[in-house]
Amino acid sequence: MSHTHSPCITASVLVEASPDVCFDFVRSGMKQTHWALGSMEREEVEPGLFCGTSLFTYNKLYIRIVAQPELRLVDYYTGTSPASLRFGTSTRVIDSSCVGEVAGNALIVMTTWRHSSTSDADWELKSHFWPTEIALIKARIEYEQRSPEQAVAAPQTSAESAA
Repeated sequence: MSHTHSPCITASVLVEASPDVCFDFVRSGMKQTHWALGSMEREEVEPGLFCGTSLFTYNKLYIRIVAQPELRLVDYYTGTSPASLRFGTSTRVIDSSCVGEVAGNALIVMTTWRHSSTSDADWELKSHFWPTEIALIKARIEYEQRSPEQAVAAPQTSAESAA
């Protein structure tokens, strides 16, 4: 399905982990290096401001994360420079019992809104990788929740090993 004329793209996933664990994951600027395809190889440029490289354009993307823990809501402000940051994406984490699923697990919902300057081609591309990103979030959170007996250690990124 083409999303070319849609004002937003939403993806959601049930995760076998607590809502608090999931919220901590999606609000972490450094953990986004595991799932944000438009901003890999994350670095914290200054407190609360991150920069990564797009796997599609190889350009730098800056990100400021504004989290509201009481709502388990995260807003992401992005741009090609710190001065050009603008709102465009939100993630909400709720207990999956709200939708009749197992209590104590999480439902993660990510929505991105189309800015008037976004080309049809870029929006179409985002519509394809958005579901992939949320699948990567689920996989990484559930992987990190496994006991050592259940999983082999995940490889660290260069940014994580330097920390």
